[in-house]
Amino acid sequence: MYNFIFSKIPALICNKVPATGIGFFRILYGLITLQEIIFLYYFNHLIFDPIPYIDVEFPTITFFLGLWGIIASFIVLGFRYQFAVTCNYIFWIIFVNFTTMQRDFDGGFDLFMIGTGFFLLFMPGDKAFSIDNLRYKLNTPFTHYKSYSPQTVSVLAYYLPIAICLGFLYIDSSIHKLFAEHWRNGLGAWLPSTQPYYVSALDMSWFLNNELLQKIIGYTILIFQFTFVFLFWHRRLRIVYLFIGVGLHLGITLSLNIYPFGMAMLMFYSLLIPFGWYRAMGEAITAKHPALTVFYDQHCPLCNRTVLILNHFDVFKCIDFKRAQEHAAQYPAIAAIKPETLLTDLYALDNKNRVYSGLDTYIQIGLKMRYLFPISIFLNLPGIYQLAGKKYRQIADTRNRTPCSAECIIPTGLQSDSLYHQFFEVIAAQKPKTFSRKLTKIIIALLVLQINSSIHYGIIYRLDIDTRQNAFTDALSKASNALITVSQIFFGIAPHALYLHDHFAGYDRILAITYTDQNGEEQWLPFVNQQGRLLAPNWGRVHMMWANIAVTPTVNNVRLQKFIMKVTAFWGQQIGLNLNNTEFHIKLKKIDAPTHWVYDQLHLNFSSPWITIGTVKWTNNVISYNLPNNINSL
Repeated sequence: MYNFIFSKIPALICNKVPATGIGFFRILYGLITLQEIIFLYYFNHLIFDPIPYIDVEFPTITFFLGLWGIIASFIVLGFRYQFAVTCNYIFWIIFVNFTTMQRDFDGGFDLFMIGTGFFLLFMPGDKAFSIDNLRYKLNTPFTHYKSYSPQTVSVLAYYLPIAICLGFLYIDSSIHKLFAEHWRNGLGAWLPSTQPYYVSALDMSWFLNNELLQKIIGYTILIFQFTFVFLFWHRRLRIVYLFIGVGLHLGITLSLNIYPFGMAMLMFYSLLIPFGWYRAMGEAITAKHPALTVFYDQHCPLCNRTVLILNHFDVFKCIDFKRAQEHAAQYPAIAAIKPETLLTDLYALDNKNRVYSGLDTYIQIGLKMRYLFPISIFLNLPGIYQLAGKKYRQIADTRNRTPCSAECIIPTGLQSDSLYHQFFEVIAAQKPKTFSRKLTKIIIALLVLQINSSIHYGIIYRLDIDTRQNAFTDALSKASNALITVSQIFFGIAPHALYLHDHFAGYDRILAITYTDQNGEEQWLPFVNQQGRLLAPNWGRVHMMWANIAVTPTVNNVRLQKFIMKVTAFWGQQIGLNLNNTEFHIKLKKIDAPTHWVYDQLHLNFSSPWITIGTVKWTNNVISYNLPNNINSL
C-alpha cells in the first residue's frame, strides 16, 4: 500500500489542471456553512437555551454566530482565504463539541463539514473566483490582466478530498448497510421516504409506488458506494459516478428533510465535474465579442488598479480594456481626442462607435456587465448623477501618475500565502521525494483511522462481538475508542450508519403537539402537522432532535419530556402564545416501517389517525406533564 501510494504521488503532483472546480467547491462550502449559521441563529434559543427564552445559558451565542457568519462570507468571497478557512475549522469544532449541537441537535453532517474544513486548509481555494486572486494582482498594478494565464493546481487537490471525504464515507456506509434487512431487500432509499417524520413537502409517492424502480435504486446505491473510491478517478467512469452521485444526493435533498446533508454531499461533485465541462460552461456564458472597449492611462496606478478590479468582476467578459497610449490610434473616434484630454478621463467606445467618458463610462461598464445594471441605473438618476459626477471629477483630477518602465509591466506571478502554496508548490518542488514520503504517511494514517472506525462500528459492533473477554481485546477496544474520538473531533471520521434497521425496527409510533387557543379550539403547533410531517423550518438538526432522539423505537420519557419542554417553550414564544395560559396536547399516531415493499406506504402512514395521550402545562415558567408512564406500550 505504501509503495503504491508513494509511486503515484509524484505523477499526480506534476499533473496540473484548472483551479475552477476548487473555487466553485469553496463557494458551495461557504454557502452551506452560511445557511447553517443562519439556521442556528434562528433556532438559537431552541438549541442552546436549557429552557428556551426562560433560562438563557449562552447569551453571547448570537455574537459568536455573527462572527462565524462573517468568516463563512469570507470563504464564499475567497477573501483572506487561509485565515477564513482556519477560523471556520475552529468554529465547527467548538460549536459541535462544546455546545448542545452534537449531543441533542446533531445535524447529520456536522462531522462531514469538519472533515471537509480540514481539507480546505490545504486546498488552493484562493486560486479561482476569489478576492484574494484580485489582491495578488493588485500587488503589481501595471501588469495587464491579459498577461496572467489561468490558474492551475495539482490534480491531487481534487482527488484527495474526493477519495477520503466521499470514498471513505461510502465504503463505511455500505458496510453498515449490509447488516440492514431493508437495504439487503433493495429498499434502502424507499423506507425513509415512507416515514412522515423524514419526508419533505414534496409528495414522492408516485415515485415510491414503483417497486422495481425502488429496488434498482437501492441496489445501485450499494454498488455505487462499494466501488466509488476505487473507480471514480477513471476518466471514462467519472461521468457515470458523477451522474449517479448527483442524482442520489439531489434526491435526498429534495425528498427528505435532511437537506443540509444532501447539499453537503452534493458540493463534492463539483470536484468530479470534468475539467472540459468547466471550460465549455465558461465559453457558453462569456460574450463572443466585447460590448465595450475602455481606454485607460497605463501610467496611472489608480487607473491600472481600477481596470484589474473591473476585469475581475466582469464575469461575462463583456468589456475589453486597452492602454490608451498604445491603442488609441487604432480607433478613429478615440484618436480624434487630444492626448492630454484622453488621459484625464476613462474613455469608452461601444459597438455603435459611440464615445463615453468619465462617469458615463462607468455607467456603461455596469450596463454591459449585465448583473451590475441596477447600479448603473441608480447612478443615472437625477441628483445622484450630478453628485457622483462631482465626486468622480474630484478623484480623477487629483490622482497621481507614475511613469512606468518596461520592466514594471512584466507579470511577476501571483504569490499565495495558502498552505497549499507552501506545501504543494514550494516544498514539493524543492524536495519532491521528501514531500511524497510525508504525504504518503499522512494518507495512510487517515486510512488507518477510517479502517479503525469501520471495523469497530461496522463489524465488531454489528456482529455484537464481546471485546471484554480478555485483557488484550479489552485494551485494544478502549484504544480503538480513543482513536475514534480523536478522528471524529479533528477529521470528521465517524461511522456513517444513517437510517438503518436499528433505527427503524420498532419505529411504529410518532408524536405531535397541539394546543388550545383562546377560543377553545385545538390548533396544531407549527412543528408536526396532521400528516405527521415535520414542517419547515424544523428540518435539519431540529428534525434530528425530534425524530432521532425524542421519538425513537423505544421512547425514553426523560428525553421526551426534555424536548417537549423545549419545543413548547420555543414555538409558544414564536407564535405569541401566553405560555402560562396555554394547554398543550401530546398526540400519537401509529405508523409502520416495513422491511418489505408496500404499495402507497407513505399515504398509509399519513392517513393513520391521531389520539391524544396526555397534556402539558406551564405554570410560572415551570412545566408539568400528564403523560403515560410507558408510551412504548401504547
